[in-house]
Amino acid sequence: MKLAQFGSGDFLKAIRPFVGLFVVLLLFMMDAELRSVFFKGGNFKTILTQTVIVATGAMGMTMVIVSGGIDLSAGSVVALCSVVTARLIEQGHGLAAVLTLTVLIGGLVGLANGGIITAFRMMPFIVTLGMMGIARGISKWLANNQTVNPDEPLESVNRLMDNSQSPLTFFPLPDGVWLVLGLAVVMTVVLRATVFGRYVFAIGSNEDTARLCGIRVSSNKIAIYVLAGVFFGLAGVMQFSRLTQGDPSVAIGLELQIIAAVVIGGASLSGGAGSIPGSVIGAFMMACLANGSGIKDWPNYMQEIIIGVVIILAVGMDKVEPILQRFFRRRT
Repeated sequence: MKLAQFGSGDFLKAIRPFVGLFVVLLLFMMDAELRSVFFKGGNFKTILTQTVIVATGAMGMTMVIVSGGIDLSAGSVVALCSVVTARLIEQGHGLAAVLTLTVLIGGLVGLANGGIITAFRMMPFIVTLGMMGIARGISKWLANNQTVNPDEPLESVNRLMDNSQSPLTFFPLPDGVWLVLGLAVVMTVVLRATVFGRYVFAIGSNEDTARLCGIRVSSNKIAIYVLAGVFFGLAGVMQFSRLTQGDPSVAIGLELQIIAAVVIGGASLSGGAGSIPGSVIGAFMMACLANGSGIKDWPNYMQEIIIGVVIILAVGMDKVEPILQRFFRRRT
């Protein structure tokens, strides 16, 4: 099959995050000192565990960005839900109740975001910026402006991000890694093979046209933000599991890492393009860069510069792709 028949633009966007990850791993492989530590099974387990929180949030953010929106409240919702998780465990709730009630809180924040955006036709940037402050303030109020440490830990929650079992080998992986991989498969199917998924892309491509085609834009937008909030809530549970405490001051700037993962994964901030596998790979790539920089003992500012350059290059590919498409058309 010729590339032009497949759709060179879609093909290039699909492989872009995988090519980026391959380049990063290839560069690490060329460094003998880094290679001897980075490519060990135990280190890859650590990287996957470090990917879980950003990847979980990125799955929710992917739907928001594909639909042409943005959600700056993600980090604050993660902090809020980590505190909610701690409070629920303090009250003696089990795993099922903790997960259900925490993701419900995240979904309610998403419902508020989506409802305000659609009801008052306000910009998502402004609404979620305000919600970022509201959610952070509520988390501090619930925690009495301090960390919440349950007296009796809930092992089933703590195990989600616990990679201490067989730390030098790749398996067994923490439960949270398997949960994220499973959700990534489910959400890929939802976004690519369901009516709701097609609506998400249609709204992001051209909202007015989608409305003229009979799509209920407002209700679908609310559903998108609610579902994103659910993922942020789940990321909050993972955040608690990682620290084994609810901390209202964590996840500051996490929304930028999540957005960066989605953009590196091939999504367009103007909407209409993006994928769940790409966003998860983007989160994994960022974790690889941070892990490799840590092994090399590079300072934090170097890590931030490197990730910033990667983000700019990822966005710049949107400008390069039309040139490559014209090249492939001439060849075919």
